[in-house]
Amino acid sequence: MATFLYKLGRFAFRRRGLVTLLWVLVVCGVGAAASSAPTPPTEQFSMPGTESQKAFDLLEKKFPDAAADGATARVVLRAPQGKKITDEKAAIGTLVGALGKAPQVAGVADPFTARSISKDGRTAYAVVTYEVTAPDVTDAAHDAFTKATDRAREGGLTVEAGGDAVPVDAAMSGAGEQIGVLISAVVLLLTFGSLIAAGMPLLTALIGVGVGTSAIAALGSTLGLSATTSTLAMMIGLAVGIDYALFVVSRYRAEISEGRTPQEAAGRATGTAGSAVVFAGLTVIIALAGLAVVDIPVLTKMGLAAAGTVAVAVLIAVTFVPALLGFAPRRVLRVADRRLVQVKKPLSARKLARSQKKAEKLAARTGPNLSARWAAFVVRRPLGVLLLAVVGLGALALPATKLELGLPGEGTMATDTTQRKAYDLLSDSFGPGFNGPLTLTVEGKDATAAGNEVGAALRKSAGVDSVSRATANKAGDTALLTIVPRTGPTDARTERLVKDIRARATSLGASAGADEILVTGQTALFIDFSQTLSDALLPYLALVVGLAFLLLLLVFRSVLVPLKAALGFLLSVSAALGSVVAVFQWGWAADVFGIKQPGPIMTTMPIFMIGVVFGLAMDYEVFLVTRMREAYVHGAAAREAVVTGFRHSGRVVAAAALIMISVFSGFVVEVNDLVKMMGFGLASAVLFDAFVVRMVIVPAVHSLLGNAAWWLPAWLDRLLPNMDVEGEKLQRRLQAAAASVPPSRPQEHEQDLVH
Repeated sequence: MATFLYKLGRFAFRRRGLVTLLWVLVVCGVGAAASSAPTPPTEQFSMPGTESQKAFDLLEKKFPDAAADGATARVVLRAPQGKKITDEKAAIGTLVGALGKAPQVAGVADPFTARSISKDGRTAYAVVTYEVTAPDVTDAAHDAFTKATDRAREGGLTVEAGGDAVPVDAAMSGAGEQIGVLISAVVLLLTFGSLIAAGMPLLTALIGVGVGTSAIAALGSTLGLSATTSTLAMMIGLAVGIDYALFVVSRYRAEISEGRTPQEAAGRATGTAGSAVVFAGLTVIIALAGLAVVDIPVLTKMGLAAAGTVAVAVLIAVTFVPALLGFAPRRVLRVADRRLVQVKKPLSARKLARSQKKAEKLAARTGPNLSARWAAFVVRRPLGVLLLAVVGLGALALPATKLELGLPGEGTMATDTTQRKAYDLLSDSFGPGFNGPLTLTVEGKDATAAGNEVGAALRKSAGVDSVSRATANKAGDTALLTIVPRTGPTDARTERLVKDIRARATSLGASAGADEILVTGQTALFIDFSQTLSDALLPYLALVVGLAFLLLLLVFRSVLVPLKAALGFLLSVSAALGSVVAVFQWGWAADVFGIKQPGPIMTTMPIFMIGVVFGLAMDYEVFLVTRMREAYVHGAAAREAVVTGFRHSGRVVAAAALIMISVFSGFVVEVNDLVKMMGFGLASAVLFDAFVVRMVIVPAVHSLLGNAAWWLPAWLDRLLPNMDVEGEKLQRRLQAAAASVPPSRPQEHEQDLVH
């Protein structure tokens, strides 16, 4: 692996014009394909294998007209204090007329039916049906809707609206993300001391993200990838793209400081750091592609799309980055160091001796740094430091034991949004279960009679507020019933009611003459979604950690190092989940983070956090421990190798982690609480994993284990292929070739090595 990448890096450096041209053609090609591709389809959320999905498929087949209905908006109306809603007939009539004339509106239901007026007579609602689905409702239609409701409010009515046709103010301001990128640039500049070196990782990461997202757009209509599929790809692609380029550039500078020519430095940087990039990228790809085990198509598509973007980032790091280094071989160094680096090709023995002295002077500047001093401190006191770190992360993880999962809806929105106000009005006036009705499908020869009999039995059930009359399809073999629970859609008692009805479905069907009874609706769908994710969490974790363990076993040729890496990840992700629960579920420091509505944690949060953070955590593990193993296999003692690895990689890993924390923290300033949650959780996880697990626990464990950290059974050593990630074979080959170089022309011969 290292030898192949060494040759690839030298080739890219030497033929930089050709490599750059190829990447320009790739960017232009995927950009042109994306711009000419059809509009990506609207995301069709489905959950194969669940009862809710089976019922939805049945409805689409048996009630095709209902399945084709467009978007809806439910307008909630409340009369002023002391008045009845019927006293406002004139104002409401004007509102209904204006809504009916709005663009794309198919019709407006009468709000004065008995079903639409609350028992106290103060509240009513009208349903506005559109001719198109929610994503196709135009801005003109939204504006007309808003103007009509605003005019009704001026007359004294309380008017709020919910439904999928009402736009959600969840747009990203972009300010937080821009701040994160700006902080990343500052961190890179401080790390490298060169504008060129700082800009190179940002440039290549943006190119990688551009190629990845353009490819997703180009393939959208063919593979059914919606616009939302690229969201995760953009976030992860930017993160790993900066990381991978950062490590290659950093290793190039280290090789230059040891007296290599720029071409040789580029080859060795790609062969060593590039090998780590390849295997780190594979761990991220495994974590993202592993989302397929959840068996929810939208998550599978997002994971595979993001995995493809990561693959692009790896290719850019091992080809385009060394090519760019060829255009600025010295300008990636600090200004003070550039004059110490000789870049001309052949050197005489006299000039070579002078160059080596300069290289020694430059290398002296990279002596014991802060990272090395920290590692030396941990090595001297490993047990105390290890216990402190583990206990601290364990304490932070405790709130995760009280984790409550839920899905976002109008009931979880901020209290100042019109959707939340409409939700609360309906809940107060019609009961909490009104916002989460269940749909029951009853199949049988006489579906209407069977449905009414089932409905009569369910009306007596605890937890049921009301059951509608059965409505059959044209064939009369399938009927629908609407069940309104006594409790809200996110209440645990509603979930128990759904499970109870499903458990009784067979006996109810037998007594009523029905062939099959299914429970569906948005509330049931959310319950099934949460259950599916909960059931898939442990298998997903086992798959991802297991495959990554095998991969790290190949990389480090050690049993204990992959085990330590996996356990450290579990500790950091648990601490991050605990922090999310404390802040977003319990409301600790809610004002500090601008959280308007503490509540259950989004159901997808844990599994996404595991996938994303696992990939980044293994990045840091590979980059840091690879340098430690490199020093160890080249003859350093076990504890000395820890310090050496930190001296070379500690600062760069810290910089990479700070960049990721900055990018993810930028989302915390956004208005949307769910976006805040993702940003906070990912930033916390990277903070704990990089600065506690990798910077504290890893050196402490390696110090305590000593040589045993690199133990591998002899029989397993014979079975495993040697991937040579640390470049041991490459180093021996280069040293053997250098020993045969005539003393008068060493540098000239060096450029012909390994061809």
